[in-house]
Order: sequence, then structure tokens, then C-alpha cells
Amino acid sequence: MKQVRAKKNLGQHFLIDESIAERIAGSLTGMTDCLLEIGPGMGVLTKYLINDKRYRFKVVELDRESVEYLHDYYPELEVIEGDFLRLDLSKLFRSESNGGHKLSIIGNFPYNISSQILFRVFENRDMVPEVVGMFQKEVAERVAAGPGSKTYGILSVLLSAFYNIEYLFTVHEHVFNPPPKVKSAVIRLTRNEVDSLDCDEKLFVTVVKTAFNQRRKTMRNALKPLNCPLEAIGGDILSKRAEQLSVRDFVFITATLQESLKNNVPVSEGADE
Repeated sequence: MKQVRAKKNLGQHFLIDESIAERIAGSLTGMTDCLLEIGPGMGVLTKYLINDKRYRFKVVELDRESVEYLHDYYPELEVIEGDFLRLDLSKLFRSESNGGHKLSIIGNFPYNISSQILFRVFENRDMVPEVVGMFQKEVAERVAAGPGSKTYGILSVLLSAFYNIEYLFTVHEHVFNPPPKVKSAVIRLTRNEVDSLDCDEKLFVTVVKTAFNQRRKTMRNALKPLNCPLEAIGGDILSKRAEQLSVRDFVFITATLQESLKNNVPVSEGADE
């Protein structure tokens, strides 16, 4: 059967090592009965998922050539042709009797949108209790990093507020076609017991993004763009940098600022990582 040509503009690097594909599929814990694979390409991972009876399974693929390949090779597979970043996840597995369903997400994610995929997961965290994905190694390390690490950043804080994050294993360049110039890694996110934070969650996101946008500065200086009183925060927390603070610290900062902002002082939003 004709092979799909990898397209650089879509960040495609097709996994060709069956043992790694099987290992990725086996990393799912079965937290939901619905499963979505992002960017299946030629289905090397799909073949280990399609017959897993635990799941109602669908894939989403943007590349038209890959969609045609999947229709030919897996005629029984439900393929959604489109951009994952534009999907309404609440409608993917909806049924007349049971409304929307929670779903797990898996994939060898395109490098060029992998961080955006995780931001979408964060936005839909109450609907997505589990993610198993392959990322560029430095992205995986950043997501899994804890306070004090130089790679700790916006995604580290936002995701660890609601997920347990595990770095599962490293994947080398030679198992892809074409080989990327960097190593990859597989991580797993599983929803923790936090339903909501003890602060305004929109403001929490803004505080985290603003703090890391100037990560070399202390919090006293990094948070100045918010144009809000910082004196109420107190302690030594303002003398620390963002990479030194835990999720709990960011929640405390946000809750304190929230009280100080009852006079409706506008807060500008930080940029994405």
C-alpha cells in the first residue's frame, strides 16, 4: 500500500518502531471508556488501540493523505478529518442517552502543536482525565518538571495543578521516518483529586503566565504588568523567581491579589508559553 509522505509543515515524524508503539498504547490506564488519538498518520499506534474493547475509539487527523490511507487500511475506524485544536471535545462522543462523555487522549503528537494540545487539555481538564503522549523531549521534561528546575514553566504549573504527571520513557531519533533532530519522550497525565483551586482560576492562569514571561525577575518585578497592589502578599515570596514557586504558592498569590482587586482594577493577561 502507498506510504504517506511526511510533511514538515505539519510537524510529521512517523513512528516506525512497533515495540514503542505497543508500549505507548499499553501506558493507558483505562480511566475512561472513550479514547481519541491525535495525528495517527499511518496508524502505527492505531493498530494497538482499535481492538481494545475498553474504548469507544476515534482518531482526528488533519493531513488529507493520511486520512485517505486510514480509510483504506482501517475501514472500520472512525476518522475525524480536521484540526484537534478546533474540535469541540464535548461533542465527540456524545450520545442521545448520555450527553457528553469523558475521554482519554493519546498520540505521537506533532511537534509544532504539542504545547497547544496541552493547553487545550488544560482548558478541558474536567472532560479529559488521562493523556498519554509522545513529545519532543524538552517539552516532556518541561511539563514534568517541578519547582526549582530550570525547565519548570507555565505548562508545568498549570497542568500539575490538576494532573499527576509522569515521565515514562525517552525515545531516540532513529525510530522515526524521517528522523527528527531531537530526542522524544512519552509522558502520562492523570487527573488528580483537585476539582477547583482556592482562587479565581482565570486570574491564576494570568498570574502564572505573567510570572514566567519574565522568569529571570523576582515576583515583585515580574508581576508589575498586572498593575495591582502586591504589598498584601507579604513574606519572602516576592523576592523569589517564578521557577522557585509551587502550585500552592501561585494559588496563594492569586487569592491574595483577588482580595486586593475587589475594586475592579483591570488585570492584563500574560502570553502563552
